[in-house]
This record gives sequence, structure tokens and C-alpha cells, in this order.
Amino acid sequence: MTRIDFHSNVPDKLGYVCRLVRKAYGAGLKLVVHGAPTQLAELDARLWTFSQLDFLPHCGAEHPRAAVTPIVLAAGLERVPHHQVLINLTAQAPEQFASFERLIEVVGTDSADRAAGRERYRFYRERGYALTHHDVGQPKGQESA
Repeated sequence: MTRIDFHSNVPDKLGYVCRLVRKAYGAGLKLVVHGAPTQLAELDARLWTFSQLDFLPHCGAEHPRAAVTPIVLAAGLERVPHHQVLINLTAQAPEQFASFERLIEVVGTDSADRAAGRERYRFYRERGYALTHHDVGQPKGQESA
């Protein structure tokens, strides 16, 4: 069963995703970031400039080298090459989330994003998934499970 983690109250979603991507890549994981095309274009630019010390090899899902690139940016999940980690930036639960070992939901601080995050949390919980919650806005040691 897919492991699902919620990271909520994230003030800069794309900056936070850059850090998550760096951590996952450093751990040797292959991942897919799912989002709207405009989000993915901005994330693409940020991944190139995020850290002067880290190279985060990434490309779009439609790129010919996507199968051998550890970080794939995808607006749709129908033909993604990796199924270890999925980072979701969309307001809906991805239809293919269950084909991934792990799903990370990133929820921002604005009210619409928080409401959509709560809906996705309910959606997964009602289907019997164990959920872990990390409140980025809370001080360390006060996160809820």
C-alpha cells in the first residue's frame, strides 16, 4: 500500500519541493513531481538554480531521456517511468497515486490550498491509507501524526 505523507502550511511550495527533491535524490530515490504545467515550468527553473552545490538531474515526462532521469516533472501520470516517490502539487488526488510506493502531498498556506488538502486527506483516509502529517508551520517536535 502506498505510504502517504502530508506536508502542510508550506509558505513557499516550490522552494520546499526543491528541498524534498534534493533529499530524495540524495537518498538514491527516483521521483515524479506532479503539477500544473505552469508550476512545473517554474519548478524546472528553480531546480537549475536552487543550489550551487547540488546538481538535480530532471526533465519532463515527455523527454526522450525521462526513463533514465531520476527526477521527472509530469502534468499527467499515465506514462511516467518511475513509481518510487510521487510529489503532488495539484488540488486533486492523482488517479494513479496507488501505483507509487510513496506519495508526498504538499499543501500551502492559502485557504484554497488548505481546503483542497483537507479534501485529499479525507479521500485517502476513507480508503484506508495510513497518513502521516508534517506541519511545516509548527516548531520541531510538535508535529502531529
